Amino acid sequence: MMNLQEINQEMSELDGWALTGSSIEKNFSFGNFKEAIAFVNGVGEIAEKNNHHPDIMINYDQVRLSLTTHSESGLSKKDFEVAKEIDNL
Repeated sequence: MMNLQEINQEMSELDGWALTGSSIEKNFSFGNFKEAIAFVNGVGEIAEKNNHHPDIMINYDQVRLSLTTHSESGLSKKDFEVAKEIDNL
């Protein structure tokens, strides 16, 4: 598990992600449901490639992602790596 200094350093490199307890979260907005689902499918590809899967909540044209490393009961470098890949979609 990462310490607070490491987490803060990684957070400074992300855009729009928020630290919430032992997770990082971000909300994404799209023009419609179809665009939101296309984004989620892209997230799925990243998740499978990295074997690291976010919690996903879809509400029509809004998608909320939450990343944490359950096996470490907190944040790991992998959460931030996946977040950066998602931001490049």
